[in-house]
Amino acid sequence: MDTDFRNEPLVAFATDAGARAAQQAALDAFTPVDAPLVIGGKRIPTRAKILSHNPCAPSRIVGRASKASKAQAERAIEAAHAAFPAWSRLPAGRRADVLVRAADLMRKRRWELNALLILEVGKTWAEADADTAEAIDFCEFYAREALRYAQEQPLTPFAGERNRLTYQPLGVGIVISPWNFPCAILAGMAAAALVTGNTVVMKPASVAPVTGFRVFEILEEAGVPAGALNFLPCSGGEVGDLLIDHPLTRFVSFTGSRDVGVRINERAARVQQGQAWLKRVVAEMGGKDAIVVDEDADLEAAATGIVQSAFGYQGQKCSACSRAIVVDKVYDRVLALVQAKTEALRVGDARDPLTQVSAVVDDRQMEKVLAYVKVGRREGRLVTGGRRLPGDGYFVAPTVIADVSPKARIAREEIFGPLLAVLRAKDCDDAIRIANDSEYGLTGAFYGRARIERAKEEFRAGNLYINRKCTGALVGVHPFGGFGMSGTNSKAGGRDYLRLFLEAKVVSEKLA
Repeated sequence: MDTDFRNEPLVAFATDAGARAAQQAALDAFTPVDAPLVIGGKRIPTRAKILSHNPCAPSRIVGRASKASKAQAERAIEAAHAAFPAWSRLPAGRRADVLVRAADLMRKRRWELNALLILEVGKTWAEADADTAEAIDFCEFYAREALRYAQEQPLTPFAGERNRLTYQPLGVGIVISPWNFPCAILAGMAAAALVTGNTVVMKPASVAPVTGFRVFEILEEAGVPAGALNFLPCSGGEVGDLLIDHPLTRFVSFTGSRDVGVRINERAARVQQGQAWLKRVVAEMGGKDAIVVDEDADLEAAATGIVQSAFGYQGQKCSACSRAIVVDKVYDRVLALVQAKTEALRVGDARDPLTQVSAVVDDRQMEKVLAYVKVGRREGRLVTGGRRLPGDGYFVAPTVIADVSPKARIAREEIFGPLLAVLRAKDCDDAIRIANDSEYGLTGAFYGRARIERAKEEFRAGNLYINRKCTGALVGVHPFGGFGMSGTNSKAGGRDYLRLFLEAKVVSEKLA
């Protein structure tokens, strides 16, 4: 294995005709997928199914996933528990090799994975490819990090003793992934848990079980043994509490909404009968991210960053810009630029390579966004968008609402859709104060020149970007995780992340 990590290059569809042809061929060749449960290496079809629909054409079925019962969830945890001794004792290098092989398989199947993301969750070609590339990055990065954690760790020498600190895996983990990055985040959470020697029950997002199954298959083919990784599509409402509460569950790795993350944290804190540890929760729970524009900013660049951050993947990113906070002196000019750039976005079917904004993921998400649009019309001034677009898909026009109060609902609540609130600040101090007035603290961006150092010091965000958009974190470059109700500051894709799936042991030997 090459010891140096490098991010996977993104495909330049605009200039690479061969890539465009390959991606189109994968879309044309796609057929619906049947995804069974996989428990202890055995594929188990069930009568109950989770149907996956194309959000741009909801009558088209992308796949059918078997739906696990509580009894099957129990079996999955027991299978992971049984597989733990053998998997955890493998040398770290052998587990790391599995992740490197998984990354190679993802590269070979890149067009297929991209096609799934385009069809199952409505990602544009560029967004889909970035998702796949990030999954590759997670596997490559965590493989190398596992080797670093397996090395001899530095301790202070002490005369007459030989001392050693080692890291060991925790046990059985429940991996609960979101639908907005169903390849990258699922692969990253599972890979981190596995490469550190833990065993996993993988619960994919119910909106994207087919992509989840493909990730499972790749890890399985790469060499994860039966039982060490179990695939369990299921209803969180029906089975989720059992997975969290089970006394054999050692940790929960979760990415999703604030409310679900809080519930998981509460339940995991309760010690169940037969439980011999305090459960660990690794949670990333969303944000209400802000971009601040100061009076001396490059206004063209700021407006571009706002629009890209607000409407990339239809605003369905926990890092998306949901609030643009602009100082009074440049407010009207920035708003005009944002409006023009928003109205120039090409909205359409994700299968079209020219599409920039596609459908939101399902009907519930569409109705949620449209309900917030109604609230926003009362709380501010509609500048553009604000409606469902014609057609069968779940298309919502990219929406900008200006003159929003910092106390307005659309300025405080996570919407997770193509709706941007624009707020006016008196000056830079006021803008940063407004940005920080949130229970969340995931990402943020500051556009300006003279007050950059103040922004670095005072802007409260786990990932703060200066004079660039607030989305697009890269593994190894921008370790990802926020403050407050944005989660446990886990810093996925960073050098601290694997430590969350390990516990430290010190052995002290007295010398003769």
